Amino acid sequence: MMMFALSMNVVQAQEMRNGSNAYVGKVERDGTIRDRSNAYVGKIESDGTVRNRSNAYVGKVERDGTVRDRSNSYIGKIESDGTVRDRSNSYLGKIENDGTVRDKSNRSIGKADGIERRYAALFFFFGMP
Repeated sequence: MMMFALSMNVVQAQEMRNGSNAYVGKVERDGTIRDRSNAYVGKIESDGTVRNRSNAYVGKVERDGTVRDRSNSYIGKIESDGTVRDRSNSYLGKIENDGTVRDKSNRSIGKADGIERRYAALFFFFGMP
């Protein structure tokens, strides 16, 4: 499982870890996303646009936490407290202040410490890139 996220305040690459604390990839300062073998898998642009390894648009997370898919349809929201909801407002999980990512059953499914919640949620809950 590869995780990703980005904070525009990141000084260096941020490592991503799964629920077993295994390294699964990183996000570089410029938004480049790399998997555990350092292969390029996509990029998050400064406006929240997400592109895959072929540079195709796969979605976007807006500053207010609204998440849109490749056809710009609303697919969910990341609230300011880290709560993540789907398009029908159902609770999917939460990203805590320390970067711990929890599913709807409150199980830890990953870690994204130092990463903006709205970007971490793209991978963990919305399958981007």
